[in-house]
Amino acid sequence: MGFVVGLVIGVIFGLGLVVVFVRSENARSKQRSDLATTIASFARMTVEDSRKLLSPEYYPSWVVFSQRQKLTWLNLHLEKIWPYVSEAASELIKANVEPILEQYRPMILASLTFSKLTLGTVAPQFTGVSIIEDGTEGITMELEMQWDGNPSIILDIKTYLGVALPVQVKNIGFTGVFRLIFRPLVDELPCFGAVCFSLRQKKKLDFKLKVIGGDISTIPGLYDAIESMIRDAVEDSITWPVRKIIPILPGDYSDLELKPVGTLEVKLVQAKELTNKDMIGKSDPYAVIYVRPLRDRMKKSRTINNQLNPVWNEHFEFVIEDASTQHLVIKIYDDEGVQSSELIGCAQLQISDLEPGKVKDVWLKLVKDLEIQRDNKNRGQVQLELLYVPNGMENGFANPFVQNFSMTSLEKVLKSGNEGKELVENGSEIKRREVIVRGVLSVTVISAEELAPADLMGKADPYVVLIMKKTESKNKTRVMNDSLNPVWNQTFDFVVEDGLHDMLIIEVWDHDTFGKDYMGRCILTLTRVILEGEYKDTFPLDGAKTGTLNLHLKWNPQPIYRVT
Repeated sequence: MGFVVGLVIGVIFGLGLVVVFVRSENARSKQRSDLATTIASFARMTVEDSRKLLSPEYYPSWVVFSQRQKLTWLNLHLEKIWPYVSEAASELIKANVEPILEQYRPMILASLTFSKLTLGTVAPQFTGVSIIEDGTEGITMELEMQWDGNPSIILDIKTYLGVALPVQVKNIGFTGVFRLIFRPLVDELPCFGAVCFSLRQKKKLDFKLKVIGGDISTIPGLYDAIESMIRDAVEDSITWPVRKIIPILPGDYSDLELKPVGTLEVKLVQAKELTNKDMIGKSDPYAVIYVRPLRDRMKKSRTINNQLNPVWNEHFEFVIEDASTQHLVIKIYDDEGVQSSELIGCAQLQISDLEPGKVKDVWLKLVKDLEIQRDNKNRGQVQLELLYVPNGMENGFANPFVQNFSMTSLEKVLKSGNEGKELVENGSEIKRREVIVRGVLSVTVISAEELAPADLMGKADPYVVLIMKKTESKNKTRVMNDSLNPVWNQTFDFVVEDGLHDMLIIEVWDHDTFGKDYMGRCILTLTRVILEGEYKDTFPLDGAKTGTLNLHLKWNPQPIYRVT
């Protein structure tokens, strides 16, 4: 009897194990099937699907969604025909590049020619192609190319001292994006009238210079002069927005040529919290600003000695040739005297981010490298006032003193397109008429909030000092005892002789019996108040842990013209 009971229990237990095992296997099989389905779904995902699932801020900086398609087939064919392309292109490049190099030849050189030019045995690699939809009538194509070649390039250089040097250009590494524009489209084969080509983006251009049988450093400055010449020639002859036009069918293609489309006015106001590059004392910062990195188009500010919070208040003007793709670059350097300047930081801003005809006040964070965005170190900030005015833009500002003469927004806010001066013909004599923005600035210091404690008791006795930078005229408020949220409601008037170039500096101090303690400041240009007439705003205090200042500014204009 006990045997039968044990047998029954064993059978039931065995059947239970079989059922559990079968159900477990079915569940695992379902999980594997679901996982395979999920993986297959991910495999079918497009770039747009990925962007819908996760917003851009969740992706690391190294993740890039490329729109370019691979060109493996083109690279395979190019490798086969490269020996023939190299031989045919070498003479063509030599004939076309020599005049360009002569145009940019440094003053220390008497002549510069190619004694040898071959492109080597390594073919360039096209790593991607994309079609650009820019809304124009035509086809715009971009080709990304990489070339780490072994060309043989020797320059025959002669100096005014009678020294002849064969300079070899070696270890060339290039990565860039070429743009091809097929326009206009016509109903005649090959269905487009002309081809424009340009170097849209120069990601990398590295090379070495070596004097054959000698040392290039024996002539001071020669290496830098030749390197700058080559880079300037590439930048000004083929880099976008410069473009080369090849007519395919007869016609007028002047609309494809490079033309100015507007003017960018830049006021370099100040920088703050710059990195100190000096072992003793503080950095001596100056700024270099450009849209195109050509020596004759790059602007340089004055140097502010021993200062990590420099105030420049300088104005520069740039010609814009393509507002949709060009950008403004600013680099802050530490002046090292006879030694090479050291970069503190750099920043850039797209021209397309500016609203035409509107002044934009921006603070740009400085980074170490514009191409590498993973720089979290604080290198400081720079303040700019920007105004982009397209050619032919109408405006409504009027000169109150001359009924038949209109004053542009550029003249009223910053400068005219001719350095603030207009040529006026008076018989045979041509005089310059300079715009002077003159007026009375009324500043009401309303109050301050959340000032940092300056006394041992956790309070402060604040007062405000107002200074016009150019005329150095000063005013100050009364002292408010034992308050971190003082209310003044005091108004001060300043006669401003040149609103284009003056600045208002507002400092907050703590009054003590035997001295005073600095509590912060804010620096304002007069651009906004000249444009708007009056405004009320809250400004954070620089150089303070906490604190804001509430101000009301009003401008009573008295613009005049001074004929010189």
